[in-house]
Amino acid sequence: MSGICGFIGPANEVENRERVLQAMKDRIAHRGPDDEGSHYDKGAALGFRRLSIIDLAHGHQPLLNEDGTVVVTCDGIIYNHLELRAELKARGHHFATNTDAEVIVHGWEEYGQALLDRLNGMFAFIVWDARTQSAFGARDFFGVKPFHFTQRGDTLIYASEIKSLFAYPGVAPQLNLEALEQYLSFQYSALPETFFKGIFKLSPGECFTFKEGALTTRRYFDPLPAATTVAVVREKMAQHNTASQAKGGLTYEDPFAYTVDQVKQVIEQAVDTCMLSDVELGSLLSSGIDSSYIAALNPSKRAFTVGFETADGVKYNEISYAKLAADELGKTHISRVITAEEYWDSVPRIMYHMDEPLADPSAVALYFLHEMVSKDVKVVFSGEGADEFFGGYPIYHEPLGLAGFQKLPRGLRRGLAAIARAIPFRFKGKSFLNRAAKTVEERYISNAYLFTVAEREALLKAPVKAPPPESLTQPFYAKVAGALDTNKMQYIDYNFWVPGDIMLKGDRMAAAHGVESRMPLLDLRVFALANTLPLEYLLNDETTKLTLRAAAHDVLPERITTKPKLGFPVPTRVWLKEDRWYNRVRLAFEGETAQQFFNTDLLVRLLDEHRTGKADNSRKIWNVYVFLVWYQVFF
Repeated sequence: MSGICGFIGPANEVENRERVLQAMKDRIAHRGPDDEGSHYDKGAALGFRRLSIIDLAHGHQPLLNEDGTVVVTCDGIIYNHLELRAELKARGHHFATNTDAEVIVHGWEEYGQALLDRLNGMFAFIVWDARTQSAFGARDFFGVKPFHFTQRGDTLIYASEIKSLFAYPGVAPQLNLEALEQYLSFQYSALPETFFKGIFKLSPGECFTFKEGALTTRRYFDPLPAATTVAVVREKMAQHNTASQAKGGLTYEDPFAYTVDQVKQVIEQAVDTCMLSDVELGSLLSSGIDSSYIAALNPSKRAFTVGFETADGVKYNEISYAKLAADELGKTHISRVITAEEYWDSVPRIMYHMDEPLADPSAVALYFLHEMVSKDVKVVFSGEGADEFFGGYPIYHEPLGLAGFQKLPRGLRRGLAAIARAIPFRFKGKSFLNRAAKTVEERYISNAYLFTVAEREALLKAPVKAPPPESLTQPFYAKVAGALDTNKMQYIDYNFWVPGDIMLKGDRMAAAHGVESRMPLLDLRVFALANTLPLEYLLNDETTKLTLRAAAHDVLPERITTKPKLGFPVPTRVWLKEDRWYNRVRLAFEGETAQQFFNTDLLVRLLDEHRTGKADNSRKIWNVYVFLVWYQVFF
């Protein structure tokens, strides 16, 4: 975890560039509280804030090549830097440090943009090449690390966090109303242009070149699903058996057992690779399989858990289960219960660190979790990526549940759905009929779908008539037109849900407390294998993550490997019915900011319907409330 920022362009475009760069670095000091660095050239000013983890004494950035013509700053970690270092040394390159990021310096000299094909890790970096007076930058494969940028004339201004850009003269926050409209549906910022007009973010697996005022981007990695069947796995198993028999090694009769062992091996390799550190490590731990599996493989002895408790004493947490798991794994368990007051009072601080509004209540839990982690360790492991790669979300089962009904003619299905919608009251099966009438492309925009187009346009005072959410996902669906519906859903999540929700909260809540969060399951090798799993190895009518659960069976008790997915239990639904929190939200819903953007009578109606039990509107209420708090913070 570190922070990068700077500007590339005519040297005389900004007065006192040293003062400007320092101000940009100060805005992201929380990302790297241990050290800072700067590099100035005729056409570039590069800044860095460091969280010292590898080569504590010599890992200062920016990093330079021998003659100072190639300069690099990098946020993140290159997991395979030892292999790359050996390869580059063999080609005659000389290293000045043992830090992982230095392989980018010499890798750029040796391979240019093709370096990206050799990297494995989580990173956002920029290379300034004084020889060509140009910059090159990239964001990692799944968007674990952030990269934001804007352009003023011939100058590119960039930073790990948007707030850093506002320290550059002339860059001021201006609300992007289209982003707001899409946010109401997605619950996160879903556009390449952020909530601030003119400020953009690199997408996962995207890189850019900037030279003479011109910015060009391209996607260097695209996690397209592989079409795989059990028959294909059986063929791979047969090839393995032939090679293994010749060496007197292990052979298999069951392709599922063969696949489970392959998954075990690659996850163990990924965890082992993530152990690169000169400081102590820890693990985030719930009672679920994802974090428990990673914690079991992580030799670190500290495990961390947070939870909630409502006013009536009902516990919304897994602390007791996590402690039991920690005891069984030989870990020291550290936990705390977050009060309702702490939760609600923290929202402005969290929105400041988030940069863009995110209506995922678990982000608050992660904020307090990493605050607790920061008192003991600098690096913590989590199980992010398991649900997306291994089919963990219950919604991924939906295509199987709808398959029989969708054999009916499309016109008949749409007719039945129209009749269901015309009935003014809720009844069992109404939602099923509506969803079954649609294709996956029409009904799935990612793991969250809150306000429909009609609902958000009614809610907003002056909607900009932004395109429907499906118009954003359609180009991605077009790339995977021949895939199975569940695999299509995974691909949409890789491109929307993962960077927009999972990675945003994971990065920002860790960075807020100077902690690096590592996610071994997002290793490229894990993805490459998980991406070839047949649908039958992902889920069935009884459970999800079939292969992952089987792989974890050797190191975890059965009660964990068979435990259904719970998510992060946060009692916002309950709190919104309590006077104190209902009144706090109602005050916001009737306030000046709400009146500026929304038809407040509809907001209050949502709130009252929830309070009386007429409908569970908690997610929609939280969505709007978070935006209002965020707006107060930044505007």
